[in-house]
Amino acid sequence: MHHPSILPTPGFLSPMKTKLRFYICLFCLAAVASLTRAAVTPAPAAAPPAPADDGDTALSPTSLKFSDPAKPGKIKLRVMWGDVTITGADAPEVTIVSNIKNKNAAEKRADGLRRLDSEVTYTATEKDNVITIDLTGDGPAAAASGATLAITTPRATSIVVENSLGGSVDVKNLVGDVEIRSLNGEVTLDRISGSALVETMNGEIHATFVKVAEGKPLSFTSMNGEIDVRVPADTKANVRLRTHNGAVYTDFDEKALVTKTEAARGRISTHVRVVTPHSTGKITPEDEDDWHNDVKEAIREAARAGVEAAREAAKAAREAAHAAREGIAEANGTAIPPMPPMPPLPPMPHVMPSLSGGKVVSGPLNGGGPEIQIATMNGTITLRKMQP
Repeated sequence: MHHPSILPTPGFLSPMKTKLRFYICLFCLAAVASLTRAAVTPAPAAAPPAPADDGDTALSPTSLKFSDPAKPGKIKLRVMWGDVTITGADAPEVTIVSNIKNKNAAEKRADGLRRLDSEVTYTATEKDNVITIDLTGDGPAAAASGATLAITTPRATSIVVENSLGGSVDVKNLVGDVEIRSLNGEVTLDRISGSALVETMNGEIHATFVKVAEGKPLSFTSMNGEIDVRVPADTKANVRLRTHNGAVYTDFDEKALVTKTEAARGRISTHVRVVTPHSTGKITPEDEDDWHNDVKEAIREAARAGVEAAREAAKAAREAAHAAREGIAEANGTAIPPMPPMPPLPPMPHVMPSLSGGKVVSGPLNGGGPEIQIATMNGTITLRKMQP
């Protein structure tokens, strides 16, 4: 990226000020490049929570109770960019531990200072047995915050996670249903026994189930990334595995899993239709042609949010450079020409291409049962037995 007119010409400044201009330019370009990459690349592996800033008190956990603990509750989690871990436990309440602050907490710095600018925080509220957790903050700041959220909840809780830019999502030891949508990042489910709907644009999916119950379908989709699903050896299910560029593997023998392989009809979509408990349990040609149109739109919206974050980052860096120029001009007693308009970023590409072809491997497992559907555009699919 090159901005030839981001600072005044060398004739305006002495050699010392020219050097200052060089460092300011480097800082601004680094900021734009870093935040723009954050909008389009997968998140790094989860890291331990960062310590609080100097002068801050330690960040205290947040605890909430469901309004009707006798019934299974639900957690809805919305983050822009961050690593999420959700663990089911024999606990009466939900506990949140994070490296960012709870916006509603009344924690104060030990040195008495208060922050005036915007910072990345989260909110957690409960209503009608639903706990809603939102990461809040300016777009670029939230994308670059490196947030981590570790949530402990009763095992029967259902989970809905929307990660609009990226980050890893780990969910384990839950009996409730799990729904995860992420743009970039690995998704891991461990020792789950409810239904599951998992979608990621770029990232691997690894899932282990201790039980596949009647009326609890499983659906996994990744545009780019392998998918590995483990279920008990005696699982009864109707299996449908679809890939465009990749192989399909299993360690179930030919008697347990009887399959046929055929060319995929129409477009290969990146979302597999979940057969609801009240449906027939059969996939029709119409179902196949309409697989997951809703997730395509959801991921488009996530990508738009990423592009908008990059625009905001570029704007913030440009304003910082302009402020630096004004400070230099004021100290020098010179006038500074206005900066030219910032060129627009290129339009967002169509993030969910429709491609024809691919193959479908389908058949009953141990005589048939709930649907297990797995789809990937580019990646290997593996369905295997869970190890005791």
